[in-house]
Amino acid sequence: MLRAKFESILLQMKRNRGVTEIEHRQVGRDSLFLMADVRLAGAGDEHRVKVRNLSGGGMMAEGHVKVTSGAKLEINLRNIGWVEGEVAWIQENRFGIAFMEEIDPKVAREPISIEEGTPRFVKPVLASVDPARLRKI
Repeated sequence: MLRAKFESILLQMKRNRGVTEIEHRQVGRDSLFLMADVRLAGAGDEHRVKVRNLSGGGMMAEGHVKVTSGAKLEINLRNIGWVEGEVAWIQENRFGIAFMEEIDPKVAREPISIEEGTPRFVKPVLASVDPARLRKI
């Protein structure tokens, strides 16, 4: 069902060269600030972009990446991994990406899990300071 909805929106975008305000706002999205890597199909280069908002069906990215409407790409989202998508719209240095498969945006917002094999520089600082050794200022 999501695939059919995605294809119908893309078809209308190609006809109208844009998405109506109703279509644009029909899907709930989370405004947030994350970083992600974008890789254009057929190119090995990865570009760092800011994720401005994220929903189950797509996202808005901001960055200096040369994309064209309809271009296939992959996005590496935190806690999710690489997700296939297609550029839905472009406006200056921001562009919309429609995912090929729906994701759970809440997973991307969760903190990165700290595991036993996690390098020390990634782990949070755990202060174990004796209060008696602290001086008052």
